[in-house]
Amino acid sequence: MTDEQPARDPVGEDARIDSLDERLKALREREEERNRPKAGAETDASYRMGNRVLSELLGGVAGGLFLGWLIGHFSGYMALSLMVMLFVGIGIAFRNILRITNQRSD
Repeated sequence: MTDEQPARDPVGEDARIDSLDERLKALREREEERNRPKAGAETDASYRMGNRVLSELLGGVAGGLFLGWLIGHFSGYMALSLMVMLFVGIGIAFRNILRITNQRSD
């Protein structure tokens, strides 16, 4: 055997690879931070407002249908009273939703 060093040295860590690893690590941390769910007061308030809007819409439609059925049952004009009261219920629901969304938050 010879005591000579090989002509090529083993390839060491390249500075570009280290820099790339650091940038990838920083990007992953930023992406995880961006995708982490934010549970705070503003998310709870938005969730409550969404539930309130949904309940107003469903309540208006269901209430209009119920009142239309009730009026139609006693008056004999079932189809007409159902349609009229359905549209009245939808109108009231939309008015309440607009009123909710126009309120100023504290």
